[in-house]
Amino acid sequence: MSAPDTAAPPANPAPNGPTAPPADPNAPPQQGQAQAEEQDEAAEEQDRPQDAWSSRRELADHAPPALRIGSGAGFGGALVTGDQHGVSGGRVAGDVIMGSKTEIWQLGPPAPHASGEVPAATLERLAESFVADERAFAALADRLREERVLVVRGAAFTGRRTAALMLLRRAGAASVRSLLRDRPPAELAAQLDAEQQRAEQGRAEQGRAEDAAAAGPVGYVLCDLMADRTRPLREPHLLAVRDRLAAHDGYLVVTVGPTAVLEEVDPAGWQPPSVAEVLTTHLNAHLRATAPDPATREEYAGRESARLLALPAVTGFLARDHQLREAAAFAPALARHAAGGLPADELDAFSLGALESQVREWFEEDEAALPLRDKAFLISLAAFDGGPYALTAELSDRLYAELLRTQRPHAPADVPVFGTHIGKRLQLARAERRQAEEATEWGPVRQWVAAFRDDRAALVLLRELWTGHPSARPALVRWLRVLAEDGRPLVRTRAAATTAVLAHADLPSAMALLIEEWAASPRYRHRMVAASSLALAHFVGAPNVPRVLDGWSQGEDRPMRWVAIRTHALIGPERPARTLRVLRTVVRKEYEESRREDPPAPLDEVMVEEVAGAVELLLLSEARETVLGELLASYEVDRPARDLTLAGFLRACGRGAEPRTDPESGLVPGPAEEEGPGEEHPHGWPLVLDWYREAAAGPATVWVAHGLTRLWRAALGDSLHSRDALEVLRLWVLAAAHRQDVEWALAALLPALVAAPEDALRLAHLLRTMPGEDGAPPPPVAARLLTVVPAAGHPVVQPR
Repeated sequence: MSAPDTAAPPANPAPNGPTAPPADPNAPPQQGQAQAEEQDEAAEEQDRPQDAWSSRRELADHAPPALRIGSGAGFGGALVTGDQHGVSGGRVAGDVIMGSKTEIWQLGPPAPHASGEVPAATLERLAESFVADERAFAALADRLREERVLVVRGAAFTGRRTAALMLLRRAGAASVRSLLRDRPPAELAAQLDAEQQRAEQGRAEQGRAEDAAAAGPVGYVLCDLMADRTRPLREPHLLAVRDRLAAHDGYLVVTVGPTAVLEEVDPAGWQPPSVAEVLTTHLNAHLRATAPDPATREEYAGRESARLLALPAVTGFLARDHQLREAAAFAPALARHAAGGLPADELDAFSLGALESQVREWFEEDEAALPLRDKAFLISLAAFDGGPYALTAELSDRLYAELLRTQRPHAPADVPVFGTHIGKRLQLARAERRQAEEATEWGPVRQWVAAFRDDRAALVLLRELWTGHPSARPALVRWLRVLAEDGRPLVRTRAAATTAVLAHADLPSAMALLIEEWAASPRYRHRMVAASSLALAHFVGAPNVPRVLDGWSQGEDRPMRWVAIRTHALIGPERPARTLRVLRTVVRKEYEESRREDPPAPLDEVMVEEVAGAVELLLLSEARETVLGELLASYEVDRPARDLTLAGFLRACGRGAEPRTDPESGLVPGPAEEEGPGEEHPHGWPLVLDWYREAAAGPATVWVAHGLTRLWRAALGDSLHSRDALEVLRLWVLAAAHRQDVEWALAALLPALVAAPEDALRLAHLLRTMPGEDGAPPPPVAARLLTVVPAAGHPVVQPR
């Protein structure tokens, strides 16, 4: 694969080799090209395959929660994560709809941007369902009466427009006129004069030239005033407006967002009511209006409201992060459901439909409403949902540069160094920042992470981006290629997870643009991202992934064959018997290819190690008993099957329990550590030895203990594997020196390994001569274990 045509990745350490430093951007073209070629050569030399255990560990540590292996999530038909009931068809396995929907929900009226009078009927309807903290609202109304003009600051979609209209009504305005929002703040006073003249002219034309004072005060509302650094809202603007309002007996409420630039202006902060309060108030209003008997409508509304608010669809809606406009739109849907006009499955789908509408709104907003840099941040947050905020922001600027390349291919990418404050940025994204523990190569650390408040948002956003906005694909593909080059495991894993979501939405495009290119690369780093992408794509329900892997396993392209084996290792526990058959076929193919040469060529050690690593993962997975049974039934068929079984078995035996081993990873954990993370002995509790201990204690699983000892005896007696087997036993003895329970388990196993006099001699020699840690003499536990090894003339034969 050619090098990505984007900026060089950062120089960060990684388990499979460090990343080369970035090229000097100020170097001449020829020098820069030579420098890049040298870095590519250095990267090739440092490139090493990461073992399958570490790959699965990284997926467990760094994949987003919805895609994490073993989390129980998964796409079914068009769904992923959580509970859903029959929406869009498919297996019920989630509540994020990944397919298309035809239901469109209207989420409340837009803020008025045109000039004109707000109808009295609209004000009456809003007043029926308006809810706010009465004390705070009354204080704002008193301030409006006194000052004539009030600036209300609040986040978008928090009911600030409705609050502005109700404040004018509470202040005594007989009518309310809406002002254009795109006029400069300096023209506010002139705009009020023009509105007054227009109103007087309208009354004159209608023959109502009576004194305007008799009709009562006039209220003006200006929603979402566009006040930025080039045209801020200043105190003199408001003083001029106040004079006009006093002369015409009027009031003005201006609403602004959190980013509006105000100079010497004291805005009133708008504290919105809760979503539950808004939903309840709107629902009661709808129920009163549709009551079958007007005489008992209050009783009917109270009774039906209590019943509807207890529905699972409603409690689920309120548990999510929904805006007030979405709650207001949900109320009539609930009322329709109560009247039998809306099926239960459509009511269940409302929450997700609201989220999809929000995502579409983000991408459909123009540059003035939502700049391209903010859109890039939303996409980066979807890829790194729940990840460190600083990393999300850093990589969002890279994506922003790529999007600029697509939008303005001949202009240089201009990425601002400083921008929107983190709080405002996350508020726009409906996200939150919190401290959390993140797994790193150096152990867990606490970091500030950013995550959508709705855990479905990331998946919906990526689906909408990939399928609804094809023009963004080139930039997104270039960005993901850069992430795949990154030296940080978290970044590479999130690149794979994002690609998996894209593959679920459109497998052919994701394969052609990303996965196949990575899989065919000579660099293992790219291949590992391809394997992780395929594994996660299969896990979330992307179609035909096993078919792709079977084809690559049998093909002649060795990089793709390697990717197929690694992916089989990651998804193998779901179909262990099938996976083992594929692995045996691959290893036989390797033996056949080596024998075609004259003289026979040596085996491809990397490929053989990869196949053995797949067997290791299978033996340490939750499907371990099935895997053991398959291995016992087939390992004596031929030499390739025997070598595959014994090599994978010994690798599994050499694996110790890690202090942070988590059942969610899909790996079988060992006993809990009683004393910290095991710095004294880095090998931990041997997982296979613990498995033997558990199996030997139960009558139903004693066959497992017999099978493990059978493989041990085969490994010790095989000339190709005996040395590795003895080295694993030495590590177990060293672990026994630190833990008495390991010593007891090993004391139970060693006698079962003696089936012939040479077995006893081999074990006794190991225990007498093995070096201790750091070149020390054998530990005392070796002498104690020697006493349980049968004498050479009295072997103990384990039943088969």
